[in-house]
Amino acid sequence: MDVDRLLPTPEAADLIALTREIADKELSPRVDEHEAAETYPEGLFATLGEAGLLGLAYPEEYGGGGQPYEVYLQVLEELAARWAAVAVATSVHTLACHPLHAFGTPEQKERWLPAMLEGRTVGGYSLSEPQAGSDAAALSCKAERQEDGGGYRITGTKAWITHGGRAGFYALFARTAPGSHGVSCFLAPGTAEGLTFGAPERKMGLQAVPTTAAYWDGALLEEDRLIGREGQGLQIAFSALDNGRLGIAACATGLAQAALDTAVAYANERTTFGRRIVDHQGLGFLLADMAAAVDAARATYLDAARRRDLGRPFGRQASAAKLIATDTAMKVTTDAVQVLGGYGYTRDFPVERYMREAKIMQIFEGTNQIQRLVISRGLAVSEK
Repeated sequence: MDVDRLLPTPEAADLIALTREIADKELSPRVDEHEAAETYPEGLFATLGEAGLLGLAYPEEYGGGGQPYEVYLQVLEELAARWAAVAVATSVHTLACHPLHAFGTPEQKERWLPAMLEGRTVGGYSLSEPQAGSDAAALSCKAERQEDGGGYRITGTKAWITHGGRAGFYALFARTAPGSHGVSCFLAPGTAEGLTFGAPERKMGLQAVPTTAAYWDGALLEEDRLIGREGQGLQIAFSALDNGRLGIAACATGLAQAALDTAVAYANERTTFGRRIVDHQGLGFLLADMAAAVDAARATYLDAARRRDLGRPFGRQASAAKLIATDTAMKVTTDAVQVLGGYGYTRDFPVERYMREAKIMQIFEGTNQIQRLVISRGLAVSEK
């Protein structure tokens, strides 16, 4: 993959070049082994952190990279084109840092944010529950305030946590009162006493990074672990998810680009009836449609990112980017399998893995049906 990117500064171009170098050296040689064996890439996220790739979108004063979102997302796309699971986990880490950065007090940020942004500790996002996925307001995990400022006791089950059991901290959402305004946000340490994790889910793809349930059995979180106000949790969660949807859109675009690159390379080498298959119009047009779809997905997420960077509303555009990019990834990876024919259905080529990895991207960070709901609500005119 060598996308000709339009970057805002020479520094950004250098960052993309560095990302490609690291991805080709550290990700590409390891992805097949770890995905096939379903083993965690020990030390890899520390390497990304040392290179400054885990805090790109946050201010330099706290150890971040100070990069605009349009640059961060293109870095994420480069990672996803080599190893989708690592890119998704990087996106989730960035998502998990958002509550503290956007809603934390200066003291909280000074205490915890540098280690998070420098990648000395990797984060997970803990919103969903077994009975509360798309309907976040239905969550039941409880945070009971203790008397005399003794903190909060957390009791309940959380689900679908990327990096579950491996992360050093979790952006945790738990109920402090009844109703939709009774959810609060906490910065929970991964080593909290009374916190345990289930076995990794047996997933269709993204197998090298675990996804688990978490069980909170009266674990005590100190008072200053509350982020924002009590009852502000859903506002914080949805604010973070707008950003996270852009991360998944970039990951999906990188995955689609990798599938396109593999299909194009194969079509230029494989011959039938005395001609390269790329020279057959039917297949050439299929590849053209795939390339156009990838370009469109990239343009869509960059438009939303630039709106964000300018301080303009971008929620509807983030949902559109997530919807378009992930549907594109599903279509392009499926077409890539078709281009390779029988070989595409074997594990001798990566396109079968790309196809499996694309499916989940239509589901997490809000299903694509939820994205359509967000978009349609943004189009509705309020009745007065």
